[in-house]
Amino acid sequence: MRTLAIINQKGGCGKTTVAINLASALVSAGRRTLLVDMDSQSHCAVGLAVPEEQVEESIYDVLISTNRDEPVKLRDVLWEIADGFELAPASIDLAAFEQQMAGVARREDCLKNALHEVRDIYEFVVIDCAPSVGLLTFNALRAATDVIVPVDTGYFALHGLSRQLDTISVLCKQCSQQINVRVLASMYDIRTKMGREILAELRNHFGERMFKTVVNFNTKLKEAASLGQPINEYEPASKGHKDFQGLAEEVLGKQKEHRHELVESLSEQLSEISSSAEELLATVQPTAAAPEEKKPAEDLDQKIAKVYGMHQLSDAVMFVTLYPRAQSVQIAGDFNNWRPENTPMRKVSDNGVWQVKLPLNRGKYRYRLVVDGQWQQDPYNEKIEMNPYGEYNSIIEVM
Repeated sequence: MRTLAIINQKGGCGKTTVAINLASALVSAGRRTLLVDMDSQSHCAVGLAVPEEQVEESIYDVLISTNRDEPVKLRDVLWEIADGFELAPASIDLAAFEQQMAGVARREDCLKNALHEVRDIYEFVVIDCAPSVGLLTFNALRAATDVIVPVDTGYFALHGLSRQLDTISVLCKQCSQQINVRVLASMYDIRTKMGREILAELRNHFGERMFKTVVNFNTKLKEAASLGQPINEYEPASKGHKDFQGLAEEVLGKQKEHRHELVESLSEQLSEISSSAEELLATVQPTAAAPEEKKPAEDLDQKIAKVYGMHQLSDAVMFVTLYPRAQSVQIAGDFNNWRPENTPMRKVSDNGVWQVKLPLNRGKYRYRLVVDGQWQQDPYNEKIEMNPYGEYNSIIEVM
């Protein structure tokens, strides 16, 4: 059984999208696969239409039961997503796991021990890790045979990549097993000069340690997630599906060829990769703005309006979303005192595209969309956090 840990401490890099759709692609290739959600925000359940309110026991109960007299079996918490595809959902309780396990012997092996019980059932396990460093991430590393680090092709992501690889190196100095560590370019937008340059530099520096497959920026992927479906079910003809099909083929090809790198220690391997990340970072300067980034604001706005989500412009933030049947769409956030009537979005096309441009100063903001009076998180923004009411606010950080 191969265990793939999807790890990046930086949010917004498409980590959960990779976990869900890679797992589904492996199932489509005939491989029985388990998806384990180790993030307390439970994004995998949301992305696979598992009703959170009906999840009575989660991976938390399995992990924490190692400190109890009556252990909870992993098989008792699984949800069937499709034939040969199961999910071990997360819960908000995972946020307290590290504190509750303080002082417990071999607490870093909880997940590894749980997966050992199902080693004869699954060919692959995909672990979606939290965007943080802690005991949960260490559990994933201890259980992993492979680590995949998704990195979006933006300048600031390189800082995150270098720090992430350094962190993995430190954590894994305590691990004795060999692990393959590979970088995956995600959320790649071929239209941007910066994206093209960074992808070229990533390939130049990381070579075989980087997947040849690139996960392109694709609105169909976000639409699929908002509807609780993997991309191969939602839109099998899309570019997003082809990307993950190619990624699964690479993962399977690596398995067939047994081309594991033989190194004396994982920390040495990661140290080498991390050094490459520092070198790469030095070669790409954010001040080297391409001419296309200096186009008139009107032209830029027109391009942004075709891409759903939130986009930082030179003087404001553009919010774009798709609600074909909505009569009204508004935004409520801490930037308007949570009063949706103050920030209505404007319907700009017959197919249901809504947008609004807001001048926001630097800082972190929380917001929700209000669609025909119903409050909900932004389906095109993966960065969220739980609010005091047990629901999720979408997050934007203006640089």
